[in-house]
Amino acid sequence: MPLNYVFFGTPAFCLRALDRLVQAGYQPAAVVCQPDRPRGRGRRLSPPATKAWAQALAVPVHQPERCSESGFLGCLQDLRPDLGLVYAFGQILPASLLRIPRLGFINIHPSLLPRWRGAAPVQWALLSGDDKTGVSIIRVTPRLDDGDIILQRRVAIHEDENAVELGQRLADLGGRLAADVLHMFEQGRVSGRSQDESLVTWAPSLKKADGRLDWRRPARELHNRVRAVQPWPGAWSKLRNKVLKIQRTRLRAGESVAEARPGQVVAARGDEILVATGEGVLQLVEVQLEGRKRLDARAFLQGRTLAVGDMLT
Repeated sequence: MPLNYVFFGTPAFCLRALDRLVQAGYQPAAVVCQPDRPRGRGRRLSPPATKAWAQALAVPVHQPERCSESGFLGCLQDLRPDLGLVYAFGQILPASLLRIPRLGFINIHPSLLPRWRGAAPVQWALLSGDDKTGVSIIRVTPRLDDGDIILQRRVAIHEDENAVELGQRLADLGGRLAADVLHMFEQGRVSGRSQDESLVTWAPSLKKADGRLDWRRPARELHNRVRAVQPWPGAWSKLRNKVLKIQRTRLRAGESVAEARPGQVVAARGDEILVATGEGVLQLVEVQLEGRKRLDARAFLQGRTLAVGDMLT
């Protein structure tokens, strides 16, 4: 008999995991997500992506403002779930909730725990220049991301992939691993290993200031930051007192311009915009000037005056 589980998750990248679970024969008994929030210029209420997904499959949806609300706890108890499955839900789960499913809660965490516990593990793996990451399926405890690891898989990080692309790849893997763990629960063969507390690193939420580029830093470090802060807060600099968003970059191995200052444009031709850094040269592949649309380097150079010697500050 298949497990009766409830999925707790909110953002759009959860859909990849949910689709993988359904493909494996594990449709959730209910989806729990954050309440509808105002979005866009009109500030109209917009439902979370997981809510729309659930409604399309006629899966019940619950949207508690707080998971400790007695009404929500009662609704969950009525479902008599075997298990709770959490992935980027957006709230801390209280102990009163964790006790309801007979098998407890498990979590899809997109990192190789205990490395990068916290809210932004994908971003911090990129910021730190990690060459590998992965997905961990862990038991949920009252403490953040410290539960026993049930299953874990490692993947390489591609040099030019950003947080959105890597997050989607990990979401897909997370759904497949979660389906494997649900099958393990059905077979009664779930075990786990504790995390080594001496290896813990933390991945706090990003701040708007994390998107600012300091051109005195090495090119590789700047490239990693551009990748990590997509889609928010986004990497940015200033060009003639206007914000220039740096959407995508590429490393230029072996290139350096000793006489150029950090932030100085050293090439602006064809499809190449090259900027000097504190160590090496960074190629700007896609940019967006304040108030304008996103453009690749060739289109940007065709419509803008950008010359060698200009400064990004």
